[in-house]
Amino acid sequence: MRRLLTSESVTEGHPDKLCDQISDAVLDAVLERDPFGRVAVEALTSRGFVMVAGEITTEAYVEIPK
Repeated sequence: MRRLLTSESVTEGHPDKLCDQISDAVLDAVLERDPFGRVAVEALTSRGFVMVAGEITTEAYVEIPK
């Protein structure tokens, strides 16, 4: 299976770090249950607000807590 690896760099405490962790956790949860699952998820944040948006195609059920 071919994989494409990308990276970005932001400073400590930047909101993108939290958003990346959330998006990565969703991706990991789907691929753990369905190696052929497809995930296009972004996390967006503002003061006191986090939104997870995108689409997931999978045969598995993955619960994403609020």
